[in-house]
This record gives sequence, structure tokens and C-alpha cells, in this order.
Amino acid sequence: MKNTVLLVVDVQNALIAKQPYRGQELLENIGVLTGACRESGIEVVYVRHDGSARGMLVPGTAEWEIVSAIAPLPGERIFDKRFCSSFQETGLEEYLKEKEARQLILTGMQTEYCIDATCKAAFERGYRVVVPEGATSTFDNPFLTGRQLCEFYENLIWRPCFAGVMPVPELLKRIPADK
Repeated sequence: MKNTVLLVVDVQNALIAKQPYRGQELLENIGVLTGACRESGIEVVYVRHDGSARGMLVPGTAEWEIVSAIAPLPGERIFDKRFCSSFQETGLEEYLKEKEARQLILTGMQTEYCIDATCKAAFERGYRVVVPEGATSTFDNPFLTGRQLCEFYENLIWRPCFAGVMPVPELLKRIPADK
């Protein structure tokens, strides 16, 4: 897991308050992963969405803040974004290059928007991407449930070509061994 960074994307109060699919599991899995990564010296980096252009996730409000259960520790980086991709106009790409990161563990919200865009942008930039099962989430829409969306992206979009998708317990076994 050398040159690995854990990305926690858009796990913000307003989104969790809307009760996404497997929301509690999402928080538990990200909590376990952040703890294991910190203990192993893997950097944890947060990305936070600024949705003020659409009247939501407005910077400086409680709704915009990262959920306290998985909040950054002092000194951990937070990148703010206005687009779905965590790379577009955020400085994240330059930061990861500076840190010589080659692999990203990608977690957060929303599966079909910001996580998918970030996964594909990372892949296009040459990063190896790992998406832990149960560490992304989203909401039902008029066509698919949150569960269907998560399963679709994990099993038919990311897994075959853009990312390795694995259960959290399997990923946790790899973290301490590669300290």
C-alpha cells in the first residue's frame, strides 16, 4: 500500500441527513478505513462539495461540513470542489503528484456522480483505484434504487476496467501488511 492515499469524498452533513442507501454502513466502513490508514501511515485526504451555485452545500454552513463521525484530524487535507470530479480545479492532482501517490482508495458520495467522475478521472491520470464495497452511497432516483446504483457501478462499471472493487475486510488485511 505504499504510495496510497485514502480519499473521502463529499461525506457531508446535508447528504447524510437525507438518509442515503446504506448510510450507516458507509460511515462505519469509512471510519474503519480512516482508522486503519492513519495507523499504517496512509494519508487520508478529504474532498468537500461546494454546491452553492445550486443553493445547497453552501460553504460555512453546518450542512456543508464533513460528518463529525469521520471528520478530518488536525493537519489532514481538505480540497473543496464545485464539479463532480475531485480533480477539476481543486489542486488535488498536483498534491497527489507531490506526494508521489500511485494508488487511491476511493470512498464517499454520491456513487453515480462524484465517486464515478473521480474514479474515472483518477484512472485516466494513471492511478490504480480501489473502491471498497459498502464505502460509497447514493439515493434512490426515478429509475433505480440506491442499492441498484451502487451494485451497478461496483460490479458493471468500475470493477471490469476502472477500479478494483473489494470488500472492506479484504482491503483491511492489505493495509497493515504493507506499512
